Amino acid sequence: MQNVPVASLVGEEYEVEVGPVAHGGHCIARTEAGRVLFVRHALPGERVRARVTEGEETSRFLRADAVEILDPSKDRIEAPCPFAGPGKCGGCDWQHAKPGAQRRLKGEVIAEQLQRLAGLTPEEAGWDGTVLPAEGDKLPAGEIPKWRTRVQYAVDAEGHAGLRKHRSHEVEVIDHCMIAAEGVSELGIEKRDWEGMASVEAIAASGSHDRQVILTPRPGARLPLVELDKPVSVLRVDEKDGGVHRVHGRAFVRERADDRTYRVGNGGFWQVHPKAAQTLMLAVMQGLTPRKGETALDLYCGVGLFAGALADRVGDQGAVLGIESGKRAVEDARHNLAGFPRVRIEQGKVESVLPRTGITEVDLIVLDPPRAGAGKQTVQHLAALGARRIAYVACDPAALARDLGYFREGGYRVRTLRAFDLFPMTHHVECVAILEPVKMDA
Repeated sequence: MQNVPVASLVGEEYEVEVGPVAHGGHCIARTEAGRVLFVRHALPGERVRARVTEGEETSRFLRADAVEILDPSKDRIEAPCPFAGPGKCGGCDWQHAKPGAQRRLKGEVIAEQLQRLAGLTPEEAGWDGTVLPAEGDKLPAGEIPKWRTRVQYAVDAEGHAGLRKHRSHEVEVIDHCMIAAEGVSELGIEKRDWEGMASVEAIAASGSHDRQVILTPRPGARLPLVELDKPVSVLRVDEKDGGVHRVHGRAFVRERADDRTYRVGNGGFWQVHPKAAQTLMLAVMQGLTPRKGETALDLYCGVGLFAGALADRVGDQGAVLGIESGKRAVEDARHNLAGFPRVRIEQGKVESVLPRTGITEVDLIVLDPPRAGAGKQTVQHLAALGARRIAYVACDPAALARDLGYFREGGYRVRTLRAFDLFPMTHHVECVAILEPVKMDA
């Protein structure tokens, strides 16, 4: 049989009423024929003209941009950034929404995911439904929090730095990023030529004056002489093994949280918002209420943020085991926590290392998994350890909700849930859920 080509609908336009927000930075709408659209740059309740950006006649849904606002929401504002909007930079999802409205939208997404994937109402999750702004992020109208301490610039074929368009490899060349922290902006990445580079990552530590750029060259390209507006360390990504190697300056930056300095090497993971590490650490410790002499696990522990806070609170009679897959992060965690003899850091994937430890019971657990979540097998193992409290730190509400469902099957309930807007202007949101065993009736 001959394959019949499927007609693309890219470029088609529909006038639609915009429905509820969905996970991913868009809203849901339906055409008169009942076809589902995921519409960016729109707000619930608006009437817009939506232009299809992705999809075919046979697609279950189409992706689209609101290219004309026919009936605007009271929550709509003009996007402050000249690079935000249909077909432009894909970094921000909600530039066109008031800050309070952004937080409400994120709250609606969390509530919808909890209900759909975990069968939980906000009340059952111990959550008041609010998404809290980070300290210092409530600014006068028209001002934007400059929170992004790490910016990954893409570089176009001519060597201009910019940011990628939504769901695209195309580069939107920019002269500044409004959400970049001042420590990133002052480097002047956008002003210079990056010919031969595929990307340039800029890092401005919030716990020190350390500045770093990480260069990813195109195949066969030579590194440029890096002369920026401020002193900076330079690292490069090796095209053969993908490893990060020091070119000059320090191979790490120094960050601060819980009155402790943390070394973070080779562009390793640290929370991007300058207040995030401290905010999340306090939320976790307040939820767990660690006691002297307790044992604790810190899973996906990175450079040891939560392990350090736990070790400080369980004292010399307690013990903390951290598990992390990244080799450099493990080296940093061991360095950062060298003053705690009762802390051990193991390298490897949680699902592989945890069973090998032989641990059968523990008092406290912290897990901060990647965006995909911990998964059913790992959650089942954790639920069997009988911890009196578990803190789950999540950057994705869908993964959180799925895993909370698995924890419920394992005999745990959500005691409290808190949500923090640590990624203003984007659809991303951070949650901290505190779980405890369900008390069985005698």
